[in-house]
Amino acid sequence: MNFVSTVWALLPPIIAIVFALKTKEVYLSLLLGIVTGTLLLTNFHIVESMNLLFDTVVNCLSKPSNIGILMFQVMLGMIVTLMTKSGGSQAYGKWAKKKMKSSKQSLFSTFVLGVVIFVDDYFNCLTVGSVMREITDEFKVSRAMLAYIIDSTAAPICIIAPISSWAAAVSGYTSGDGFQLFLNTIPFNLYALLTVVMVCYVIKSEFLVGKMRKHELAAKEGDIHFGDDSYQTGEEISYNKNGKVIDLILPVIVLIFSCIVGMIYTGGFFDGKDLITAFSQCEASRGLVYGTFFTIIFVFVLYIPRKVVSYNEFVECIPEGFKAMVPSILILVLAWSLGDLVSNQLQAGTFVYNTLQSASISTAILPACLFVVGAGLSFSTGTSWGTFGILIPMATSLFPEGSTMLVISIASILAGAVCGDHISPISDTTIMASTGAQCNHLYHVTTQIPYALIVSSACFIGYLVAGFTQNMLLTLCCFVFFRIDYFRNTYLSKKKVLKTFELQNIICYSVAGDKK
Repeated sequence: MNFVSTVWALLPPIIAIVFALKTKEVYLSLLLGIVTGTLLLTNFHIVESMNLLFDTVVNCLSKPSNIGILMFQVMLGMIVTLMTKSGGSQAYGKWAKKKMKSSKQSLFSTFVLGVVIFVDDYFNCLTVGSVMREITDEFKVSRAMLAYIIDSTAAPICIIAPISSWAAAVSGYTSGDGFQLFLNTIPFNLYALLTVVMVCYVIKSEFLVGKMRKHELAAKEGDIHFGDDSYQTGEEISYNKNGKVIDLILPVIVLIFSCIVGMIYTGGFFDGKDLITAFSQCEASRGLVYGTFFTIIFVFVLYIPRKVVSYNEFVECIPEGFKAMVPSILILVLAWSLGDLVSNQLQAGTFVYNTLQSASISTAILPACLFVVGAGLSFSTGTSWGTFGILIPMATSLFPEGSTMLVISIASILAGAVCGDHISPISDTTIMASTGAQCNHLYHVTTQIPYALIVSSACFIGYLVAGFTQNMLLTLCCFVFFRIDYFRNTYLSKKKVLKTFELQNIICYSVAGDKK
């Protein structure tokens, strides 16, 4: 029986996600999803299935881009360990505590840093997390909340930043002037824009929904990990008590600068290409490796002559940094393998594409439909870029180049893909956010989903308005009806107030778990 390009192609990620959320164990859940996929591809032949599993994992590990990401993770782990050993992280935490007076200020600083580091989502997650953990810990902010802020300023910011690896990817999937088309989609990228608004609102008003409330209450009592001791086991790294803030700030500045230079270098900037072209043609993973390698050399020169750390301590930090990244590396490899099975071998995207092509859908509601399909496909495969590659060519074939409906449709695909990627347990960006915050991965996923669903419900209505009006201002004005304050008050008071014209509030009630 042939399961390729059928509805059965969606079974492996569904099994992996359901088991992960049910058992709170991500490794075996991902492995179970992979095994399911290999069984489907080999018609349940056990030996062939195991051979395919081995080949799939090896193929994922042999891809240069994947190897680059793993190398980047390992070297960044080394840099973070060295900054901790130098005492720079602790000194920065003490300095920040004097300058900042509340947890809101620490979270807002996290948000600002996430917005500033917009060039790449992987780089964003790991850098922001390693810099801000010490500070948010001082103000008893839960790691789940930190992970949510990090994740919400990674992909949602990158997808509306003209100079980023994401802009380059989207431009490559379109015909004609892809970069100009990407710029035109930014005002209609409702999920990214409203996610930024939601983050600011959550920080300002302490808007806590679902399990996030429990995590924050536990953090106020000193349990920032919510009972998870996976990041608290083993001996703590001893550090230089005389460390200075500059021992953290300078390496971070050099890291950001060198990674950006590394990315544009791989895109040919120093060979005469302009900045935009260099970003659009860069090899992000290779550029990040160059940047982190140069930063390690800089840290050596900064620390050793000043005797901030000894040579032996510097060498010891190399394996320590590697070990710190092992859990996220394992999850990433399993997630990549599952994504390869679902997307490339079982061809779930082809099934979705054919289903949409055969469906008789009015062009006015097509953006809303593409948003939902994009979110579902990205959620089940764990990749937003793969979703771009599947759905964007379909949108370009349906609408003429330069038309407003083409812009709205592609914007809805981008928004849906980022939405699904944002909440998927098997998304590499979500895994990176958990790693950066050193938060239990499933804690991060389950606490983030309610916020994402609140935003996505408003986006669905927004794309209905956009499809019928094709007007940017009217589309943005529809958010007036998305009243977070209304939901917050009714949620806290446990009042059941349902109005037929407020679909988003109905969805919010179901997310919050209000049974009344």
